[in-house]
Amino acid sequence: MQSSKSLIAIGLLAVVLFCNNSTKKNFPKSTASDNSYPAITDASASLPLDLIKLPKGFSISVYAEVEDARSMAMSPSGTLFVGNRSEDKVYAVKDTDGDFKADKKWVIASGLNMPNGVAFKGGNLYVAEVNQIHKFADIESKLANPGKSQIVYDKFPTEKHHGWKYIAFGPDGKLYVPIGAPCNICESKDPIFASIHRMNADGTGLELYASGVRNTVGFTWHPQTKNIWFTDNGRDMLGDDIPPCELNSATKQGQHFGYPYCHGGTIKDPEFGDKRACGEFIKPAQNLGAHVAPLGLKFYTGSMFPAEYKNQIILAEHGSWNRSKKSGYKLSLVKVDQSGKATSYTTFANGWLDEQKQKSWGRPVDVLLLPDGSMLVSDDQAGVIYRITYKG
Repeated sequence: MQSSKSLIAIGLLAVVLFCNNSTKKNFPKSTASDNSYPAITDASASLPLDLIKLPKGFSISVYAEVEDARSMAMSPSGTLFVGNRSEDKVYAVKDTDGDFKADKKWVIASGLNMPNGVAFKGGNLYVAEVNQIHKFADIESKLANPGKSQIVYDKFPTEKHHGWKYIAFGPDGKLYVPIGAPCNICESKDPIFASIHRMNADGTGLELYASGVRNTVGFTWHPQTKNIWFTDNGRDMLGDDIPPCELNSATKQGQHFGYPYCHGGTIKDPEFGDKRACGEFIKPAQNLGAHVAPLGLKFYTGSMFPAEYKNQIILAEHGSWNRSKKSGYKLSLVKVDQSGKATSYTTFANGWLDEQKQKSWGRPVDVLLLPDGSMLVSDDQAGVIYRITYKG
């Protein structure tokens, strides 16, 4: 009979082996000389892409497999960087043979705290954790071994509720960083919350740009006016159909967009609405569906899609979690006229949600354009990045 010490030792060894195997499943060791992994495997072959409904002439395919694929940023030379929210990693993927499918993938960093946001400028990769911004200098020469990052700013709040961040450089060269509300609905004493801030690329000069923004996880700039356009996730627990999520546009620094006092431009909050009138705030450029969770967006500036899409917004609706009948789980098209006014809001692509069974197999997150005019869309549920093309 084995001694109790032997049994304990065997039990501890089993736990260690289990933990090691679990880690290896999520982060296998690369066998390639450049420390890369295959960007596409058989894992995505079973995805039901035929269920996705697109306008006539459009098609969709898998560009890369990236677990928990969230925000995206592309270098001028074609390296795509992808952040995570539920996982802890940042990836780089690249189409090295020019067939419009990524073939190599690298893990740039791991062990990070919700590294959702990625941005690229001057050869450097910027990554946003909940409370700090990393800079990986000259990253494309170091994909196989990125080394330690430089922390350019580390004083953001540590609250995880709406703490993950989308980041991007604006036309002014500054890095824009949102700080979401630390709650569903609250009047925070610290003005840093429910806002969009901006800073210099080296982390200096942090300043408030927009207030009253509950939780934006996507913004972009109009190609002509250079005004920032951003999505905002509406508050929960007011029922299935109110308030709407929002698409907003800031025309100058210092504007307030209503949270927590007013939603959708006209809906007084039942807890805080008596403190300030809706007329005090900038109204949404376009009210979206309730609880659709709009995230990434881009103005279409390519030449592949038909002319009617030029300078129009395509945005990702991640999908509801607290609605009796699910909404979102699609790409939407918002048309904007020459004066910068939104004129329509329609569906561009759907099919990730089985409406009868109320189950989804995918959730769009972010949108990005390739130089040829095709469009990439990340999906954190399916763990892939799609490429949408038009052939007419």
